[in-house]
Amino acid sequence: MRRILIIRPSALGDVVMASPMIGAIRRAYPQGYLAWLVEPAAAELLRRHSGLDEVIEWPRGKWEELLRRARVLALGRDICRFARVLRSRSFHLALEGTGLLKGRALAYLSGAPERIGFRSREPGGFLMTRLISRDPADGRIGSEYLQLVESLGLSPGPFRMEVALGAAARDGARRVLLAEGVTRPYAALCPFTTRDQKHWPEERWVTLAAALEREFDLTPVVLGGPGDRREGQRLREAAGSRVIDLTGRTALEESAAVVEGASLVIGVDTGLTHMSVAFARPTVALFGATRPYLDAGTPKARVLYHPYPCSPCRRRPTCDRRYPCMAAIETDEVLQAARPLLGGGSTSSER
Repeated sequence: MRRILIIRPSALGDVVMASPMIGAIRRAYPQGYLAWLVEPAAAELLRRHSGLDEVIEWPRGKWEELLRRARVLALGRDICRFARVLRSRSFHLALEGTGLLKGRALAYLSGAPERIGFRSREPGGFLMTRLISRDPADGRIGSEYLQLVESLGLSPGPFRMEVALGAAARDGARRVLLAEGVTRPYAALCPFTTRDQKHWPEERWVTLAAALEREFDLTPVVLGGPGDRREGQRLREAAGSRVIDLTGRTALEESAAVVEGASLVIGVDTGLTHMSVAFARPTVALFGATRPYLDAGTPKARVLYHPYPCSPCRRRPTCDRRYPCMAAIETDEVLQAARPLLGGGSTSSER
């Protein structure tokens, strides 16, 4: 029986985009044992996936705290304990989906004799048994994970993203929406990430929220995590009381359920936007400094992206944090992209 470990510990969007690997591997090895190593924050996105036998949580936060407190011996003991847990599964293969040193180290700790990952500038390549190159010109969503599966000689099949939600998450989403008086169709807005180069200008969200209600009769619902509360409140105050601010008020699965029930989702390069594509919701994705995909693989999604000579800069901006690539996306362009998704005509803005 083939025993395989997928290592994609974070971030939420990448976990979602890597999820098609589960189905592709399961189809190739229906009797195999398939596990996913992930940080606790993203684990709930995987627990209910029918193709996984196990979700293994990597206690990264605990390790970082031990290191911060200079408790080196305690850290060493916990790393050894975790390695024993991984090696007790007797994995034959570890698929490392980050190309980062941390992922390569985890693959080595797993004890899998075959360890395959991406070639990159990161140190630790010697910890892997095989490195493959990513094709940066492949604009399909999740293309690098598709390439990882193909490197095994497997047929990827439909390669569709999947987020499995439980009834409790959907019930929680309904409760919080009803508590805010949302009883009609709504648009989920996903403006926030941990990296400001992904952000769209705040005043555009304010203008967009008013236009969504005026033109499409959709209640704008703003989503985000606990760290986005101040920005969410500021957006609501600027846009008016008709905007529903749920930032920091829903757990991850509940936020996903709000996205699943939306008539339209508009977001930047963040996990909730990618979940919307996975749920096949009408989606407009706004990209600039990052470009995870140009082809969302579904007619229900539009990707807006105006490349500059420096695009995508990812974590190395050269524009003094002005991010003209994001500012180049106008509110009218977003509305134009949304109209055909809601049955209101055609658009020429898809790229």
